[in-house]
Amino acid sequence: MSIIDPKIDVLLDQTDNDRFLLCTLASKRAHDINDMMRGQRDRAIKLQTAVEIARAADKKPLAIAFGEIARGDVSYDSASIDVTYH
Repeated sequence: MSIIDPKIDVLLDQTDNDRFLLCTLASKRAHDINDMMRGQRDRAIKLQTAVEIARAADKKPLAIAFGEIARGDVSYDSASIDVTYH
């Protein structure tokens, strides 16, 4: 598996070239997206058909998170990170 879009260089630029920070940021955001999608899916099942739900869930939460990080929609507070022990 490889990241094609967005490019890994773009993602690392958003996290000061720290691949561990990138993984943490992306996984936390993907977890939030997954929780939101789960809640939306439960509500949508009552209102929509299965085909409409499948179309809406086309992208994986981690792919969405990487896209948000690359665009700068998701960021972190560098002051809150202990560089020595993060």
